[in-house]
Amino acid sequence: MKGMILAAGYGARLWPLTADRTKPALPVLGKPLVGYVAECLAKHGIRDVLVNLHHRPESVRAALGDGSRFGVRLQYVDEPVILGTSGALDNARDSLSTDTFVVINGKIITDIDLNAAFETHRRTKALATLVLRRNFPRERFSIVETRDGFVTRFAGMPATETKTSGGTASEAPLMFTGIQILEPRIFDYIPRGVFSHSTTEVYPQAIANGESIAAHVGEGMWYELSTLRRYLDISLALLQSEGRNVYAGQNTLIHPGAEVNESVLWNDVSIETGASVRRAILGDGVRVRPNEHINDAAVVRADVVSGLTAPAKALKGEVVGDNFVVLLSQ
Repeated sequence: MKGMILAAGYGARLWPLTADRTKPALPVLGKPLVGYVAECLAKHGIRDVLVNLHHRPESVRAALGDGSRFGVRLQYVDEPVILGTSGALDNARDSLSTDTFVVINGKIITDIDLNAAFETHRRTKALATLVLRRNFPRERFSIVETRDGFVTRFAGMPATETKTSGGTASEAPLMFTGIQILEPRIFDYIPRGVFSHSTTEVYPQAIANGESIAAHVGEGMWYELSTLRRYLDISLALLQSEGRNVYAGQNTLIHPGAEVNESVLWNDVSIETGASVRRAILGDGVRVRPNEHINDAAVVRADVVSGLTAPAKALKGEVVGDNFVVLLSQ
């Protein structure tokens, strides 16, 4: 079975961290985000993996290389024009059209048991099996409605979002994890050579035509890193599971008298005497000067964003000295 990692997105809501790289290439505690995805596939016996590329393709190639570091063999598929979640499959159909394959979003970290999902797929003989999970916090992920173990439709967002994880399984809506197992017949429903999305175009058409789309409800860790706030919160959650609250990358210096808490520091960061950093993401080469205070922010060097226009979905930021600072409290 082959796998495909979707890694062509822009990462607009993660800007300015994505000013010089694409979202899947972002480092998460020293490992590229897309590397976690590749390792997940390798863990479940999937070694031959395609990766689609569009925005800042060189950053993904540099992060993954040939894939051997993550236990996979990679084939890159370029998208000069971005094609969407199912258009990307059409662009790679020559490599995927002979056997069952698995597709996984390049922006997630998970330990969901894919072998159990594969068993659901084999048992149901479905055209596709979507790995779902219970959205207990009712975050803004589209609701997936099911009946008797099969997907019936993709609905809107949950009515409310809470900060708790309470509630019963029957009260929590189902959401799509970005993991799907597909039969080659899925290409009967994917238009050729145009932009298209799986959940808004391909699956609704297949369901309307009487096809079976199985729903496998997975359990376990699942994180989706699509915003600056989620990037920081999830990084801190991963750190806390190891009994830490600060990650410091290569060649990072925290000078005596500086205070750093609940923060992620990339490579070559310097935090000087008297400075304080709390709940922050500091990009490569950022220097925090003496007695400077950074709180609840994402910071990159100002030259990284010089001459660039921030994406429409990005949070607003400002140049402060040699740095570009985006407050996360917006």
